[in-house]
Amino acid sequence: MTQATGTAGTIRRTVGTVAAVLATTTLLAGCGSKDELTAAPQSSPTASPKDALLDAVPDGTEGAFRFSGKDSSSTLSGRIDPEAKAFELNTTMAPDSDGIVVKMSFLVIEDENWIKAKFSGRPGLPKFPDKWMKLDRTKLTDGGSIPTYDGVDQSNAGPLIQAATSVEEQSAGRYVGFIDVSDTEAAKALDDGEAAALGEAAKKVPFTAVVGADKHLASLTLKIPAAGKAKAYDYVVTYADYGSTPKISVPTGAAATNAPKMAYEMLNN
Repeated sequence: MTQATGTAGTIRRTVGTVAAVLATTTLLAGCGSKDELTAAPQSSPTASPKDALLDAVPDGTEGAFRFSGKDSSSTLSGRIDPEAKAFELNTTMAPDSDGIVVKMSFLVIEDENWIKAKFSGRPGLPKFPDKWMKLDRTKLTDGGSIPTYDGVDQSNAGPLIQAATSVEEQSAGRYVGFIDVSDTEAAKALDDGEAAALGEAAKKVPFTAVVGADKHLASLTLKIPAAGKAKAYDYVVTYADYGSTPKISVPTGAAATNAPKMAYEMLNN
């Protein structure tokens, strides 16, 4: 999964370096905003199922909303506030081979960043305050190691649907079809090299999508097939509470602190 609409990455289970942890998940980095990917027309009686589905992808006019998702190795949840150019992301990774569990949260408001981090499963792991830790980007050796706000489609729904080779409205608000995840932008939604490993199967990955009564996308599910030693899994993104989700604001008082030196050592490792 990935972060930010326009890029892609994957949170990987690594404790010594959060460059690996911060590769977040293909869900967390979008591959391009809906407007950048297509000039899809507004839904109308004559719109094709694909155009209608693309039009349901969040574009920033819906107000704040919640999202969640999962891929082969991690789960995430959060909220996006287009007006504030902000998002909050919470991710948990399954225990690694050493039993270590990584939980991280990111808060982005325009060009400001905060993180929370918790490691468990073994003694001697780093411990951080249970507060939003404000980051100074000038202290990071790689500014790209932390998320940035660059659009509302943080779960890559737009580029994935754009790569659909067939879309059928099976019933009111329920769509099915196939996506070519070998497409350049769609491939960014998966782990590096994953689309290539799928071979010909990458060109016809089944998907289902649900659009709510409000005409906004509610869910998108891709059935990623097995490839080599990699097992089949469902790539799932969901959206909810459009317009009724609490807005995002800068954390203050007891809820926030400056990031300690150890946080930068972790991020810069």
